[in-house]
Amino acid sequence: MSRSSGFLNESLAGLTRTGLGRSVLALGVAGAIILGCGVGGGGTSPEAQTATKQIETALVDYRREHGLVHTTRKSELRLFTKAYEFVKEEYVRPVDMPILVAAATESMKETYPDPSQVDNVELIEAAIQGMLHDLDDYSAYYDRKAFRELRQETKGTFEGLGIEIKKDPEGLRVISPIDGTPAKRAGLRPGDRLTHADGQSLAELSLRASVELLRGRAGSTILVRIARGDLEPFDVPITREKIRIQPVKARMEGDVAVLRVTQFVDRTGKELHDAMARLDVESKGQVRGYVLDLRRNPGGLLTESVDVASNFLDGGVVVSTRGRRENSTMRADGGDPSRNLPIVVLIDRGSASASEIVAGALKDRGRAVIMGEKSFGKGSVQTILPLSDARGMKLTTALYFTPGNFTVEGGIKPDIDALDDPDTEPDEALETALKLVIDMAGGHSVYWGAGTVKR
Repeated sequence: MSRSSGFLNESLAGLTRTGLGRSVLALGVAGAIILGCGVGGGGTSPEAQTATKQIETALVDYRREHGLVHTTRKSELRLFTKAYEFVKEEYVRPVDMPILVAAATESMKETYPDPSQVDNVELIEAAIQGMLHDLDDYSAYYDRKAFRELRQETKGTFEGLGIEIKKDPEGLRVISPIDGTPAKRAGLRPGDRLTHADGQSLAELSLRASVELLRGRAGSTILVRIARGDLEPFDVPITREKIRIQPVKARMEGDVAVLRVTQFVDRTGKELHDAMARLDVESKGQVRGYVLDLRRNPGGLLTESVDVASNFLDGGVVVSTRGRRENSTMRADGGDPSRNLPIVVLIDRGSASASEIVAGALKDRGRAVIMGEKSFGKGSVQTILPLSDARGMKLTTALYFTPGNFTVEGGIKPDIDALDDPDTEPDEALETALKLVIDMAGGHSVYWGAGTVKR
């Protein structure tokens, strides 16, 4: 199974799909190794049948309340049946059917106050979205358009603003703007609240509806209102673009290789490996250590986080996942292309999910010093599950743990605090990290409040 972690666009990690299959995300926010897609051994459970019948009754009654006479077909209801069955069998915690059915019914009515304007499938899709939204902030339903876009994102190409977001009572909260995107150039920061878009309140919209509003054709402009700390809310126009993610940027600073990983999309681990090899050749083998910069990296493919960590580890555990159906442990490939040279990893509150997996693995394995500020703190795994040839859902199916058996919920605490904006000059956190690497490369013990690294 392919697992991923964190990207707006909403913050979907993406999906590569060949026919029906599943892809697993550790989000925010999955390129995939495809598995078959049976649920609970293949049959429909009595509980799922009961839940579906209740939704069917609610749907028909809702139409009748508006003077509409309408019946449903089994083919229309099958979408809800499959979604509910996935939730019942795969969600990370046991579910309460009455609560989910109530959330689904309420969402159907709130989304479409006038049922005469939509067909049954649209009402059922709204019911599924409400059921999933009631579970947590990360589970979601994808209609045909959204499911198609999801596949594009894993390849690092999509149209939009270029931010990872999550739902917030005020609207949306920015986890991280992506380097080189309109959102980043417009000055959006981790922790910003987006309260309105083109005058429409985002607090009143679901996450999915908010994402649809923010997305749009490249070249079009949207006006977003930002609430930032104690400042008065202010408006910022942002022009959408076709965004092509460059996941790895590498350069030499003296004898230290600076490796900036912006997202974990398809082939990030391979690109990082190639960049490290190129710098080694260009420096004639004089690389003395590494700074791995994961600041503002919202995550992506879990499999790529393992591949990235494999560039700095000689085998061993990178991350473990624990769910209701299965537990698994993912290990680094042997070899350690970094040759056990010293590493400093830079993180901040925009570092989420896959970034936290890499930082947590290198920290717990004693391979790196972590510097910066506490990371975002997203420790759940999402799985993309197809409901039909063109529709799907994202469901939280497990929690992930670092090699030291720690969850990253609440964030990874750095070994050394370094609160600095990487876009300001000078980048003091990077300068400190470079000096630290050179000290460790010289055989010095490095001391800080949380402990000691000895070279």
